[in-house]
Amino acid sequence: MPSFREARDLLLAHRTDHEAAVAAFRWPDPVPFNWALDWFDADLAGSPESRERTALWIVDAASGAEIRLTFAALSRRSNQVANHLRGLGLRRGDHLLLLLGNVPALWETMLAAMKLGAVVIPATTLLTADELADRLERGRARMIVAGPEQVARFEGVETGGITKVVTGPAVPGWQPYDAAFSESEAFAPDAPTQADDPFLLYFTSGTTAKPKLVRHSHRSYPAGALSTMYWLGLQPGDIHCNVSSPGWAKHAWSSFFAPWNAGATIFVVNQAPFSAKALLGVLERCGATTLCAPPTVWRLVIQEDLTAYRLALREVCAAGEPLNPEVIERVAEAWGLTIRDGYGQTETTAIVANTPGQAVSPGSMGRPLPGYRVRVLDIDGNPASEGEVCLPLDGERPAGLMQGYDDGAGRLSGAEGALYRTGDVAFLDEAGRLTFVGRADDVFKSSGYRISPFELESVLIEHPAVAEAAVVPAPDAIRHTVPKAYLALVGSAEPTPETALEIFRFTNSRLAPFKRLRALEFVGELPKTISGKIRRVQLRRLEHEGRTDDPYRGRAFTQSDFPELRAESGPRPD
Repeated sequence: MPSFREARDLLLAHRTDHEAAVAAFRWPDPVPFNWALDWFDADLAGSPESRERTALWIVDAASGAEIRLTFAALSRRSNQVANHLRGLGLRRGDHLLLLLGNVPALWETMLAAMKLGAVVIPATTLLTADELADRLERGRARMIVAGPEQVARFEGVETGGITKVVTGPAVPGWQPYDAAFSESEAFAPDAPTQADDPFLLYFTSGTTAKPKLVRHSHRSYPAGALSTMYWLGLQPGDIHCNVSSPGWAKHAWSSFFAPWNAGATIFVVNQAPFSAKALLGVLERCGATTLCAPPTVWRLVIQEDLTAYRLALREVCAAGEPLNPEVIERVAEAWGLTIRDGYGQTETTAIVANTPGQAVSPGSMGRPLPGYRVRVLDIDGNPASEGEVCLPLDGERPAGLMQGYDDGAGRLSGAEGALYRTGDVAFLDEAGRLTFVGRADDVFKSSGYRISPFELESVLIEHPAVAEAAVVPAPDAIRHTVPKAYLALVGSAEPTPETALEIFRFTNSRLAPFKRLRALEFVGELPKTISGKIRRVQLRRLEHEGRTDDPYRGRAFTQSDFPELRAESGPRPD
């Protein structure tokens, strides 16, 4: 097996040759390896070529204020933080709850914890007190590192026996983070770090009632993120912007491991609330070369005049949910760049993607990335053209796969045996490309026909009045269920019968009769997880329970409200 550097350099050498990369790539040898010490410090901060290169660049969109730290500076500062946390009692194997926004301390603490061999529980800064209590209890946290704005959230939360560290001004009962910078800039680890030592414990994003605990090792995300680096098309010296909130796996993917695997600059644009216009302005001014953003952001970006910006972008990517073809077309027309979808999970690194230099088939999420063997299997485990995306674990196990789901006591499950099932359904074409169909629990049947919400949503957002769409099954006495769309409109559109009729006509002309929407509802906003994924499960529940008083309800219409549609369509298709 190759070393980490050899595996990384091979992918850079075959950056635009997918077939060659897949054929030649092997995961790095699972020997003792501490990415923060053996890669970040030794190769990035220790190399004359890169040590004074900017590693982290944070810009405040409103004020224009900037923070820049080189690889060498971050190496020194993370050593100081590691020494400080060790002095406060953090030991190898201890669990640390990390509750910071996009500030330098986030990256310093991640590096420091890795150097110490501690286990990090990344958390979003939007958690409630109950959610914090759950993470402290099931995550078995021994230390908290948080920003000053988070302190009040812990009032009433049991933190006995937990060391609390706060950035910024001193707070009673909390240790000052800034005391780290009086510590030594040299750090000595207490022992070698093994490849299978645990490093990250993620609470999944909440599309189910109770988040699962996903555990990753010192190999699975640091080395596993080589596949993510390859998908993003990163090169040394790139300025890479990833629009993602801390606390979620995508932040580790694209705002930590993948850029630094390549030796690129992590570029962060802080803004609240989000403004596509402001983001584009900063990207233009600062010369960002690569951009990755979730579909929610891309849908807002295309509302702007894209031709008004002179951008230095070479690569543009999307992840989190499949990107609708309409968005890809709009960006390609304006910038001459094709947004390349990528697919993975909190449980993995990037598994499937459209990679640089390859032709993109509209709607497809691409082909398996180097290091991943992918099978599409039916419910009985047989190969199928449409079925669940699975990873065979016989032979070489993909390095980027989680160690397993932690039950809260350290016992693991879900990634053992001969096969890992993702729970996602995809269509596999003859060229080996996969097209996302939906979560296994999102796909539904109407009159016996199988309906993919994503397919209908892609048609809906082509309509100029529709900003976002979520399609769910609505109960029906005859057909069992029928497709219904919850729609958020663009600012200039009104939730009127005229708009509803126009949308029905638009979709009827583009969808086969069995797929046509039977109902739609205009809402102020769609329910989403904190990471930006639409919570169809919440909308399905509203439909199943028939609730009309929920904040996510709006003004509803059905096709039967418009007799002219029947006259235009002829007899009922089903």
